[in-house]
Amino acid sequence: MQMIQRLDLADGLNICRILNGMWQVSGSHGYIDPQKAIEEMVQYHDSGLTTWDLADIYGPAEIFIGKFREKIASLKGKEGLEKSQALTKFVPNPGAMSKSIVEYYVDKSLEKMKTDSLDLIQFHWWDYNDPNYIEALVHLSNLKEQGKIKNVGLTNFDTERLELIEGQGIKIVSNQVQYSILDSRPEKVMVPFCQKNKIKILSYGTLLGGFLSEKYLGVQEPFKGSLDTASLQKYYNMIIRWGGWELFQELLEILSLISKKHECSIANVATSYILAKPAVAGVIIGARLGISEHINDNLRAFDVVLDSEDCSMITSVTDRAHDLFENIGDCGSEYRG
Repeated sequence: MQMIQRLDLADGLNICRILNGMWQVSGSHGYIDPQKAIEEMVQYHDSGLTTWDLADIYGPAEIFIGKFREKIASLKGKEGLEKSQALTKFVPNPGAMSKSIVEYYVDKSLEKMKTDSLDLIQFHWWDYNDPNYIEALVHLSNLKEQGKIKNVGLTNFDTERLELIEGQGIKIVSNQVQYSILDSRPEKVMVPFCQKNKIKILSYGTLLGGFLSEKYLGVQEPFKGSLDTASLQKYYNMIIRWGGWELFQELLEILSLISKKHECSIANVATSYILAKPAVAGVIIGARLGISEHINDNLRAFDVVLDSEDCSMITSVTDRAHDLFENIGDCGSEYRG
């Protein structure tokens, strides 16, 4: 049985280092049957994968968490409920961020998730030219003092803005950013800043929406129209910007060799690679609830320990790719033009 890795993201918030991502229930990945989804969420919980990553804009994700919490409470009581963690996001449109506006949206999340305090709210802001994000964070911090929020984090903020926020005395516990074997942008300036200021990184896109798997090894470059989920469409663009399909195939061949050495999957190698990086608290792996599940495979990632030879094999390919930091910018820049 796998030893499940856990970590204190903040005081009183202990998470599983593989988080179940709920972007897939937002509607951009196909229909999700609510009843099947809740049943499968219980299976994830029972396996030890107890931490959920979601957002107020992920369709019914917060409602699913509320129904899941009710189910766990009925099956396992308060003790079982306390073993689950739900990390949501607040993603408002830019504009005025009064106390009443911020509290309104936090209250909506509390109601949907059927809880009296959010474990972590991860704040995202689309436009840095609108400085109201600082005001929103002040209000979120005040709601933390009131007990409606236990911790405040960020999503897709760059290092410059993270430093500005820290300079305002606003306590941030985490920043969720794209981080994978292909996308090492966090290592440039984000990771050193986070290490210095005791901020954890939550990594998404680590499996490139499923591209980092045996399914895409040795296959021809897909037509963009054949990619049937928002994740595949998004990360196909990232592969092209990184170095193209031919170089990506070289990477998959290397990852396949490493996976056979460790008797695991390519996805396990990709997950383990990022989990071992400094400042990384956890990796978010999408859960297509009721459609396909990867519980056992996800758990195997905890057993994989890559050695220096493995890492050298990986960098022998990635060193020949484009520098995404130069091409795109710091973390989150892909969302801001």
